[in-house]
Amino acid sequence: MSHRHCFFIDGHWVEPARKHTIDVIDPANGAVFDTIAAGDAEDIERAIAAVRRAQPGFAQTPLAERRRLMARVVDGLERHRNALATTLSQEMGAPTPVARGAQVDLGIAHFKHTLEALADFDFERCPSSTTILREPIGVVGLITPWNWPINQIACKVAPALATGCTMVLKPSEIAPFNAVLFAEILQEAGVPPGVFNLVQGHGADVGAALATHPDIDMISVTGSTRAGVAVANAAAPTVKRVHQELGGKSPYLVLPDADLAPAVTAAVARCFENSGQSCNASSRLLVPHVYRDRAVDLARAAAATFCVGAPDQTDTDLGPVVSAAQYDHIQALIASGVSEGATLVAGGTGRPQSMTHGYYVRPTVFADVDPAMTIAREEIFGPVLALMTYDHVEQAIEIANDTPYGLAAYIFGAPQAAQATARRINAGSIHINEPAWDGAAPFGGYKQSGNGREYGAYGLAEFTETKAIVGDRPTVQSMGI
Repeated sequence: MSHRHCFFIDGHWVEPARKHTIDVIDPANGAVFDTIAAGDAEDIERAIAAVRRAQPGFAQTPLAERRRLMARVVDGLERHRNALATTLSQEMGAPTPVARGAQVDLGIAHFKHTLEALADFDFERCPSSTTILREPIGVVGLITPWNWPINQIACKVAPALATGCTMVLKPSEIAPFNAVLFAEILQEAGVPPGVFNLVQGHGADVGAALATHPDIDMISVTGSTRAGVAVANAAAPTVKRVHQELGGKSPYLVLPDADLAPAVTAAVARCFENSGQSCNASSRLLVPHVYRDRAVDLARAAAATFCVGAPDQTDTDLGPVVSAAQYDHIQALIASGVSEGATLVAGGTGRPQSMTHGYYVRPTVFADVDPAMTIAREEIFGPVLALMTYDHVEQAIEIANDTPYGLAAYIFGAPQAAQATARRINAGSIHINEPAWDGAAPFGGYKQSGNGREYGAYGLAEFTETKAIVGDRPTVQSMGI
């Protein structure tokens, strides 16, 4: 990784202001396998100076030119797909098929969906004598997480490029090398100098410098609710827009008329995807009380089908979780489930048998979980499912909404009943009967799961400001796009 100790600023790979580094851990064995440069406020100042210089010109770039740039980025991502997957697998533990077929491919898909959304996006409309413009918001700071790195980078960079914004990306220091590859791909694609900038580092240094800087017009952050609150607090004095995609505690509600076996099996798979490290994981499974015993058996059987192993093994379903801190957090929450009286159905504390090192977690299922228990309320971010029961649908809806989060929810049952129930769940996206992924549907949360939306046209809107020009207008308008 030739640029691992450099930052991408103003179209060039440059040395950091200070020779500080951060260890990068291979979660499969817990050992340091490389280091990354650690930036600070001085590096951010250099990046912001570049991004400010580039903003006026890039904002006026014809839309057709920006579309061609984005198409070249897609080509680059597809050409470097295997290298990105290998990198992701080592730095955050995703099994190779998951890293390639989900992590990287979703990032590519976001660029493609953004390109499609541009075809119908109204940058200018004239409902009367007033002209309504959607203009680029300006200079944006992007803070992305380690759990779906390329996916979240793409969710932010694609709409920023499409709308004519310039940007500084601060990726997670836990899984940083995919962002270096991404920056190299943008450089190959011919991104103009200063339009895209990459500065690595700790959140307390680089992230805080972005959030507080008066020349940043918007911060888009994906991470924990705690991190989102910290960014919002830091950004408040400069009254910049803060776009947040944060934590979740998503319910999977199985209705009384549902076919129980596929519903429970799907709920376990949704919870365990990416080793449970997804903000929209279905970590709370709600089933009718009369189906409790059968649901327990089905969940136990489903959990047993997941093979935990090294990311490079062909039969691995669940790789390690990303870090020692994450592993310890999950272990403490599993222990709390036992101590608070939940019934351990599968898994438990400790590593799976035969694994003596690495951050591997046993696929775990609890039953008889009370809504007040810690495992029912806190985001675990690991392969841990809390099975809960209800007596009637009204109670199920109450339990589903009894959370400070509201990112996603899943419903399995007859379409009419499921649709009616979905309208009463307080979450940003509701998935009925395991639909195909829709990259054009808005993604974002209610309550402490954040604000704003990503994906497709909704992501484009987040990176624009609305301007009204009231009064006489010429017969022919042109914004040069």
